[in-house]
Amino acid sequence: MKTADFDFDLPEDRIALRPVEPRDAARLLIVREGALADHVVRDLPGLLQPGDALVFNDTRVIPARLDGIRVREGLEVAVEATLHQRRGPGGWSAFMKPGKRLRVGDKVRFNGLTARVAAKHQDGLIDLDFDHEGPALDHAIHAAGHMPLPPYIAARRPGDERDRADYQTVFATHDGSVAAPTAGLHFTPELLAALAARGVSTHGVTLHVGAGTFLPVKADNVVDHRMHAEWGEVSQETADALNAARAAGGRIVCVGTTSLRLLESATGEDGMVRPFHGDTAIFITPGYRFRAADVLMTNFHLPKSTLFMLVSAFCGLETMRMAYAHAVADGYRFYSYGDGSLLFRSA
Repeated sequence: MKTADFDFDLPEDRIALRPVEPRDAARLLIVREGALADHVVRDLPGLLQPGDALVFNDTRVIPARLDGIRVREGLEVAVEATLHQRRGPGGWSAFMKPGKRLRVGDKVRFNGLTARVAAKHQDGLIDLDFDHEGPALDHAIHAAGHMPLPPYIAARRPGDERDRADYQTVFATHDGSVAAPTAGLHFTPELLAALAARGVSTHGVTLHVGAGTFLPVKADNVVDHRMHAEWGEVSQETADALNAARAAGGRIVCVGTTSLRLLESATGEDGMVRPFHGDTAIFITPGYRFRAADVLMTNFHLPKSTLFMLVSAFCGLETMRMAYAHAVADGYRFYSYGDGSLLFRSA
């Protein structure tokens, strides 16, 4: 398939710059068997069934954007780093601007941190070795960094202290993401209580979302695109609980594409979810046979993005074209701080 097959028109004023308050007041578009229905997120308990299992990503976003100065032979150049994936106690891979002006061995000074460029890769990633390690590096990054707002928000307004709370889900537990699992941003303690009262169980998995999620697909043919790896974990307890829920007739409901991609990576051809610990670079496009996810709650995604390809695989490309056209025409808010959709798998 061509990347252009996943393009659509989106007016700029549909891009949400702030979340709605309260979070569960966001709109929710239901897509089931080719039909559409307009709801709000707080309606979710009535849209699910007792025995369904809700799976959320419990990763926590770190302030992963660092402003720095490259120093070489007495010359200083301003640079920006967006951390991508931890490489060890004192190392991270990062996307950097201007990356082409950096050389292996260059020193970069951040606020309270110094790093050396250890390697440059063809996919645009740059390996940084910091002068701190372990918890000391974590604390220094938290002190020096800014929340890594998506480019489509950062281009229209500066980040602020409010984003440190807004860009974090109620599930956030394990530090490591440089982008929020945005479907989870809609949840509140009140909504979780209502789901529990409905008989819907909740289960956490961890996928540390990398900065590659913001990158456009540049290849003309979808098959030529390569995903950046992200680290994830599914515990034995969660795997057992999901298998039991499905065996009892419940559905697996993924909150966000991140939890879906991780579960699909952890599920075998026999449909059994197994413990998982490591990197995944799964790329889901139309034609993929889903093993784990029955229902997907997700925000509205960018044109020609890997995430729009994923939802098109889940419900069908023409169905998602129709759904997105309805969302645009009816004033739904798009992207990270935008509204949500609840998708029921087509097959």
